[in-house]
Amino acid sequence: MSTPRDHGGGIDAAAAQYGGAPAEWLDLSTGINPVSYPIGPLSEESWTRLPDKDAQNRLIDAARRFWSVPDGVGILAAPGASALIARMPQVLGDTKRVHVAKPTYNEWEAAFAQAGGTMSTGVEGAAVVIHVHPNNPDGKLAPPPGKYEGTIRVYDESFADCAGPGLSHVPVTPDPRVLVVKSFGKFWGLAGLRLGFLIGDETYLQRMADAFGPWPVSGPALEIGARALSDVDWSERARARLARESARLDTLMRPHCGSPQGTTLFRLYDVEDAAALHDRLARAQIWTRVFPYNPRWIRLGLPGREEDWARLQNALGSN
Repeated sequence: MSTPRDHGGGIDAAAAQYGGAPAEWLDLSTGINPVSYPIGPLSEESWTRLPDKDAQNRLIDAARRFWSVPDGVGILAAPGASALIARMPQVLGDTKRVHVAKPTYNEWEAAFAQAGGTMSTGVEGAAVVIHVHPNNPDGKLAPPPGKYEGTIRVYDESFADCAGPGLSHVPVTPDPRVLVVKSFGKFWGLAGLRLGFLIGDETYLQRMADAFGPWPVSGPALEIGARALSDVDWSERARARLARESARLDTLMRPHCGSPQGTTLFRLYDVEDAAALHDRLARAQIWTRVFPYNPRWIRLGLPGREEDWARLQNALGSN
């Protein structure tokens, strides 16, 4: 059995430690859009039939348009970005000399380490270079892929969609050694749907498809994903709202921290004692994210409702 990794979420464990029912907690630990895409009614067929080719094609066509995927570059839908990450070592084949730019989302290094990979301390001589772009937890952007000739470059763009298409490395995916991972659940606020995408060379996509087997994505996920990716107006409104609300969170946190980092879906703050602030908020049944490798970092996602904002403000003691 693998060692549990450090993640956000885990409200049931938080409630067991600090008290209260899980439903009473405000979870700010995950960086998921608190105002989710309104999925609307679903067809009966999405529930009662095995997912068919037409439904898959509608989703892939919508994804190609939304991310402006170049002609000739493949797209594979999968049951979440985490599932793609876990299978990436067997898909890439070369798990030796892997460089994961850190600090970052720890599932990348864990996936390659579990497959027997050798972690490289730098990009020079690495066979595989992995960047989370923008990075989780600090929001830093990855360099362009042309810098690392002769390597496979993988970009995890799970949080890129909140910033718009100009941030993405999808335009360089005609290079067969560049792969882009997309998460659907973060920006659209539907993490429980478990939908993700791999964009890149068909050779790698076919290996990934073989690893998943038939029907990797459920009928409801195919239908909801196609609908949401086609709704450009919603995505533009969501980006504008996230920008406003992340600035609002920075203002609320200003008395407690230094300069913020992150994306508009989550904010990373440098404070004198992150564990103490995390504990203080947990006693008010507000769950945040701290990091074992940096005692000064605390990460907060966005509250959704006005009562959630007021609850956080009261717990912080802000004016």
